[in-house]
Amino acid sequence: MSRKGENIFKRKDGRWEARYIKGHELSGKIKYGFCYGKTYQEAKEKAMYCKAAIRCNSPLPVANHKRRFSFFCREWLEMKRGNVKESTFVKYDTILKKHILPKLDGCFPQGINTLVVEQFKQELLNEELSAKSVRDILMVLRSILKYAAVQYPGVFPAVEINYPKEQKNETRVLNINEQERFVAYLQTDMDECKFGVLLALLTGLRIGELCALRWKNVSLQNRTIRVDATIQRIKNLDAAGAGKTKVVISSPKSDTSVRTIPLTDNAFRLCTRFDCQRPSAFLLTGTEIYMEPRTVQKRLAKYTEACGLHGVHFHTIRHTFATRCVEVGFEIKSLSEILGHANTAITLNRYVHASMELKRTNMNKLASVGM
Repeated sequence: MSRKGENIFKRKDGRWEARYIKGHELSGKIKYGFCYGKTYQEAKEKAMYCKAAIRCNSPLPVANHKRRFSFFCREWLEMKRGNVKESTFVKYDTILKKHILPKLDGCFPQGINTLVVEQFKQELLNEELSAKSVRDILMVLRSILKYAAVQYPGVFPAVEINYPKEQKNETRVLNINEQERFVAYLQTDMDECKFGVLLALLTGLRIGELCALRWKNVSLQNRTIRVDATIQRIKNLDAAGAGKTKVVISSPKSDTSVRTIPLTDNAFRLCTRFDCQRPSAFLLTGTEIYMEPRTVQKRLAKYTEACGLHGVHFHTIRHTFATRCVEVGFEIKSLSEILGHANTAITLNRYVHASMELKRTNMNKLASVGM
């Protein structure tokens, strides 16, 4: 029994056989390939995958098109292992195990369409995850779907992913009075940690970058700081049992985060005062033992509480630095490079917060043109 015009036959053993053109011999004779299935549809789909592979000059699939989505997730993750930073790999691993696999592991990639992804997104939002977290999860999902599609070109339909919009919250920035109060507190009985926090306020360093900073990165002769490392605590995937973590020192967030920052006169005097003459010592401790970010966050919480400041995190210090720079007329391209951003749009959209005083000053400039 056969289906007319399709080269699909039912064999005597009960299976269906689908024939497709695999190529041609030197004589011009057609070379056929054969696919088998328990049903007509199964045989037809197998032949369709093979035809698509031939059209795209890709290797012929064997039985991978019947592998579930979890197979492609794990294969994609393993492919990423040697191509991304350890912290990024841990992030991908966590997203897969905590969010994607529990909901989609039993699916076949061919069955994941725009509607399925939209329902998946809504489930994540219903779990009260932030829009940014859901966006990160969907970006990983999109990358895996693209990886699966590459295995069988022309087989998987395009999947449109609508990312949730991130709600733009006003970021805390210290006003001038708060900044003066905070600086005065840090300068009282100043130790290495207070020195480091104040240095971050004067340079816009990220917390991980500050923790990884050694005295060899400070050039008092050139009055510069070289940022080339960061410290963070991540999940230890090799540890037995859940919840095990470890501290890693690695390259900064991105290539543009590796940078040289000129020191102001105030920052230079601070560094001169605390220079311990040991290149391998960390700035925050004065020894070869580092201080990790969560310890600095705890210290910062005590500092801000002591001087009556609320809602201040380490990012507040970085935001405050960027805002002060804009208020004094800093050139945005230079500021972007000092902050270690990939482009000026990030600097303007995320880190620059004009005060009402600056807005009023700029509005008053309109008087010169009769407005």
